[in-house]
This record gives sequence, C-alpha cells and structure tokens, in this order.
Amino acid sequence: MAQDIGIDLGTANVLVSVTGQGVVLNEPSVVAVDTKTNKVLAVGKEAYEMVGRTPGNIKAIRPLKDGVISDFDVTESMLTYFINKLSVKGLVSKPKVMICAPTNITNIERKAIIEAAQKAVGGEVFLEEEPKVAAVGAGMDIFEPKGSMVIDIGGGTSDIAVVSLGDVVASKSLKVAGDVMNQNIIDFMKRNHNIVIGEHTAEKIKKTIGTADMNSDDVKEMQVRGRDAVSGMPISVTINSNEIAESLHGTIETIISGAKSVLETVPPELAADIIDRGVMLTGGGSMLADIDSVISDALTVPVLISDDPLENVAKGAGALLDHMSENKPKKKGFSLFGKN
Repeated sequence: MAQDIGIDLGTANVLVSVTGQGVVLNEPSVVAVDTKTNKVLAVGKEAYEMVGRTPGNIKAIRPLKDGVISDFDVTESMLTYFINKLSVKGLVSKPKVMICAPTNITNIERKAIIEAAQKAVGGEVFLEEEPKVAAVGAGMDIFEPKGSMVIDIGGGTSDIAVVSLGDVVASKSLKVAGDVMNQNIIDFMKRNHNIVIGEHTAEKIKKTIGTADMNSDDVKEMQVRGRDAVSGMPISVTINSNEIAESLHGTIETIISGAKSVLETVPPELAADIIDRGVMLTGGGSMLADIDSVISDALTVPVLISDDPLENVAKGAGALLDHMSENKPKKKGFSLFGKN
C-alpha cells in the first residue's frame, strides 16, 4: 500500500499523517532564521521555544498567516524539514499528498500551497477544504445525504461549514481564532493591569484558566509575570478566569455570528438534520473551557467537541486519501477543492 501523506498546514501547528500509520508528526509552524545569512537554524518545537527570546540577528518566523502562506521560501524549508524527518519521501516513487486549506483562499494562495508541497514532497498534490476534512477526521459520515455542520477553530482561522453528500453546501472562513484569542489576552492584560506579556504567556493563560463563559461560577485564579508597562520592571499580578472570559468575548461572538450566517443559508432539510445531529467543534480552539455550551446556547442546537480536536484535520486528510484510492473512478459526490 502506498504511503500517501496528509498534511494539516496550520498557522500554529503542522500535523502530518501517513496512510497506515495515522498522525506521525505534530510540531509548531515556526522557523528560526539567521537574518544575516538567511540560514534556517531551527524548525518546529525547537524554533517555537525561541519565540520572544532571540538575539537581534535571529528571527523566529511563522511562515503561515491566517491559514495561508505568507513566506513561501520559509514554508518550503519547513515542510522539507518535516518530511525528511519522517523519512517518508522515497518510500514510494510518487506519494499522493493532501493538504488542507481554509474555504475562502484565493487561486494565488492555492497555487502557493500546492507549489510548496510539490517542492518539499514531490508527487501529486491535492488541496481540500479544511472543515470538510476536519469533519471526516472527527468521525462524521459526510458522504451520506444528510447535513453535517462543523466549526474548526484553529490558530489562524475559524472555518465553519455544512457538508452533505461529500461536498460543502455552505461555508465561511473567519480570520479570528486561537492567535487572535492570545492577542485579546495580551491587550487585556496591558489595558487592565499595566502588564506586558508575550505570546507564550498568553497561550499558557488561555490553557490554564481560559473560559468562554462570562458567567461561570467556577472562578479560577492564576499568577502572571511580565513587564510593567510604565516602569519597564518585572512584575507579577493575579488574574481570574472571568477576566479572561471578558477578554475573549468579542472573538467568540464573531465565531458565533459566522456560524449563524452559515446556518441561515442552508436548505431547511439540512437545517433539520443539524438540529438532530448537532454541530461538531474541532481544532485547538475547541479546547477552550465552556465554548461548547456557549455556542450551543447561542445557536440553540446541540454542540459536541470531537474526541481528538487537534488531530482531526490530519486524520481526515489520511481518510480522504484512502477514500480516493478505494473509489477509482472517483465516487460521485466526492469533489476535490483543488488539484494540480
């Protein structure tokens, strides 16, 4: 069996699945580059540890922004590093590669993703819509004539889609997700506590005491260290989960508004299916405490969090590659978002 490759090329993390093996790599989408020589010094976890801690000549770059490539050469270097690390390239002469992308990317962005993957891996490259792939990875049967709704909250984008008969019926991609939540926390801390914190600290706060529920009775506290915005000296403050809920409120409302606009455009029969089957939440952002109940209350439909939200897209890419192999010619209802 050919070892085809599924890649979740995320703004925050890159995940790679290999057919027959499942998800074999999960590393941050960060590359450390020496600006004097343009030499790549570190990729993935090692580079992520350098974010906010590098000397002047070393820059930690996130080559993907809002789910698409912002730096082509660095993205290619990153993909090549990850694929070589797995020793997958060369196992078969031309592996098929499926990469997942937001629903509203342009033709130029689509071409850039395919080109970067071809240079890094070789072989035939397919591009698929992220929420559709996430739905498959979450265990939803998207090929039956019933509506399935998925909200994939990643690092750079939140992708919302209703899928039926193997294709997307209605969708929306928002440039509001985990990275914006981190920035919300950074801005809130500076505005309300006069403390300057970095991206790592904001992520830690979100994971430790972050919640979507502004009226939660279960209030948690956390001590945060950073730099005083006025004096510039190191300081420590204590914050609570209600404050974090307040800081994230606008972003979560934007995601809910996007979900409502998608629901408003689908045929009534599909809307009825979604009431029965519920909405599937996936992506790293779905791990924020209470986000399922807050979205459920707003949409008045059941909301479920997938079992393995971080790996759903990579798993789904592998499953769709298997589906393609098993259905030649391609099964009716299975349409590729883009192919080179």
